Amino acid sequence: MRTKLVLGMTCFIISVLAFPCRAQKISHPALYFTDKKIQELKQRVKSDKEMEAAWNEIRQTADELLQKNDFAKSGYLALAYRMTGERKYADKVKEQLIDQTKRNWSDAEMILRKPAWRSELQMAHRSFYAAVAYDAVYDALTADERKLIATELTRLAIRPALEDWLLEPTRIHSLNSMGHNWWTSCVCMAGVLSMAFENEIPEAREWVEQVNQAIPEWFDFAGDELQHKPKTFDAAGGMYESVNYANFGISEALLFRYAWQNTHPGKKSPEISQLSLLPSFFMHICYPRTGMLYDINFGDSHKDVTAESSLMLLYAMGIGNTDVLWYLKQVQSGQHRDGFFVNRPMGFLLMPDVQKAPAVPSLPLSKLYADFGWATMRDSWKKDATMLAVKSGYTWNHSHADANSFILFHKGVDIIKDAGNCWYPRPEYRNYFFQSQAHNVVLFNGQGQSREQQYHGSPLRGYLYHLLDEGNIKYVLADGTGPVADNFSRNFRHFLWMDHVIYIVDDLKTHKNGHFEWLWHPNGEVKKRGYDLHVTNGEAAVAIRPLYPEFLAKSDFVHDYPNDMYVEERQGPKETNLEETETYYSFNLPAEVNRVKGLTAVILKDSPDQKELPVMERLQGENWIGLRSVYQGKVTELYINQQADGRLMHLNSCVDMNGWETDAYMLAVTYPEGAKVDTPKETVVIYGSYLRRDGKSRFSSLSKQYFIKKAK
Repeated sequence: MRTKLVLGMTCFIISVLAFPCRAQKISHPALYFTDKKIQELKQRVKSDKEMEAAWNEIRQTADELLQKNDFAKSGYLALAYRMTGERKYADKVKEQLIDQTKRNWSDAEMILRKPAWRSELQMAHRSFYAAVAYDAVYDALTADERKLIATELTRLAIRPALEDWLLEPTRIHSLNSMGHNWWTSCVCMAGVLSMAFENEIPEAREWVEQVNQAIPEWFDFAGDELQHKPKTFDAAGGMYESVNYANFGISEALLFRYAWQNTHPGKKSPEISQLSLLPSFFMHICYPRTGMLYDINFGDSHKDVTAESSLMLLYAMGIGNTDVLWYLKQVQSGQHRDGFFVNRPMGFLLMPDVQKAPAVPSLPLSKLYADFGWATMRDSWKKDATMLAVKSGYTWNHSHADANSFILFHKGVDIIKDAGNCWYPRPEYRNYFFQSQAHNVVLFNGQGQSREQQYHGSPLRGYLYHLLDEGNIKYVLADGTGPVADNFSRNFRHFLWMDHVIYIVDDLKTHKNGHFEWLWHPNGEVKKRGYDLHVTNGEAAVAIRPLYPEFLAKSDFVHDYPNDMYVEERQGPKETNLEETETYYSFNLPAEVNRVKGLTAVILKDSPDQKELPVMERLQGENWIGLRSVYQGKVTELYINQQADGRLMHLNSCVDMNGWETDAYMLAVTYPEGAKVDTPKETVVIYGSYLRRDGKSRFSSLSKQYFIKKAK
């Protein structure tokens, strides 16, 4: 008897492990438009004018769809049925679902690949539409209709996707090849559809659990060395792909996880540590402004693309604080193609009450994502503030050839912008938007990063280091040497933001003599006045002032200033209309050299008609260069130690820069106009081990340090 009992229990355990909860059926609707959620929405429609307006718009769209056959919008009909109970909506959805069983779901181009790809993104999208529709109108289908739809769509969609992407012994894809956004979409949407069919397809429960157990591996993917693939997530939570694809890949995984939690109440899904870090990531890379929320558009993204879908899903699953409400409050309905907006079914379902949103998020003003090379620095979280975004990381796939590039947002405008993006089959994408010429970088002999990096990646990546933020003074170091190592042995860019000026210091060395040029992509009206290039867009305005290696030629008669830098206008395709071009600018150094320091001041103007600008003079001494800037009663002195740029190996980089004795690479001090320089109010030391003046030590360390110090 005892033996039989043990044997029976063993069989039961094996059965449960192989087919979890086989006896328990799904009670539809279970994925998204659950009875509980629909009741909550009905109450909100009664008490919330915005929700009422959104519902009226959704229902109007559903009524119009009764006369069409648009399966991609079947969610409107499904939601209308759940909200009203009117069978006309369910009947239309049923008609569309049965129609889908008669269609070919595979893609002709993908099938021709070797081995054949039997599934791709469009199949994933249709799988999601089908899952939402089937789950919502389940009670309006007969048992035979349910079995027909489930059996045929399993054959057409679920098996091709899971057998290509997840299941043995047929899987052909790995995270190393298509593990960015395609993996989560193809696998998770097949998983969601499997969840919808659990009552009808015996294997579906096991597939759902396999998907659920596999998702954490996507989040944890560590990259690889053989094909120069970056890991998926930064330790601080960021994702190396553009905002567009990061949000897409993440939200596809979360759509599965949200549905899984709804269908498995009380059960704990596998731990994914990155989820708790995602809300702050998406907020750090956004730019709040009057009107449409902007995002950093490094890579294959647009500045109007936001991450509300990921953040809505996270918040609905209890991840994230009220800062998420702040973010969602910034997003305008319909601001980009694929968003979860309140007047669309999933946005209506998931939009929380944003009335409790804080005025600004409880986040620091600066953030470094060192693993994949993004940094943001801003002077405020208020709308239309100033934000500097810097990139120097990977180049591959959706990540462009833009090591050491930057975007500057000021008074609501990306006043110095990224050139943008376009549809991939267009020649403008591979020939311009992806390449270095479309970004704010330094070229050598007209060359930036190798064009082959678009497909094969950069074997040596770029890096960002040493983010500092002390309020009015911020700093970050970009090292873009690796991606341009075929020409450069040094390609460092220092960003030092002090008050109203961002100083950009380029430390450049190449393998041979040649021609250097600095690229600028302004967003606005551009005029050259004297030594400055002024950019104006509405209330936003900046002045770009090169100081080293030379000034810009003061007049247009550049042949009278043969040693000065000169401006050339270049043309590139316009992101918003590829048939048109727009102007970007190149600052050219006439001399052919193999080592140069570039120092450019980007002056943040309070208004376009601001007349008073910082007065700057160049300073120079033995083995150092620098400047003195006077503005609004404050003096800033910036020094660059020419001995500390790698030209010395074991010898010391000790210099005396206007009385400051140091081995630091860069030193900045500030003091009130008319005060003594030896008692600075603010001191910035970049890569220094000591600082002395008049024989007294101000700082000492056995290793070189980066720091900002303010007098009390």
